Amino acid sequence: MPGRVMNKKELIEKVAAEADTTAAAAGRVLEAALDTIAAELAKGESVVLAGFGQFEVRRREARTGRNPQTGAEIAIAASNAPAFKAAAALKRSVN
Repeated sequence: MPGRVMNKKELIEKVAAEADTTAAAAGRVLEAALDTIAAELAKGESVVLAGFGQFEVRRREARTGRNPQTGAEIAIAASNAPAFKAAAALKRSVN
């Protein structure tokens, strides 16, 4: 069962304290990192952070689903979905 959720502001504050910098500077760095990861995923590329994990795009094929309210079949279009695969070191650190 997961504990409480850390929001972006709290993450920025912790990063700023750990890096001995201002929250504003840490916020800009975090935003730049997230924007860069998103841009690479949008191009279909993967981003690997050694010891942390891999961000990648996974293809979801078109399929038939069911409307839960009516039971009617519906067509679900093919799509791309962002995914994260944790590195072994990260997995070990949480166990």
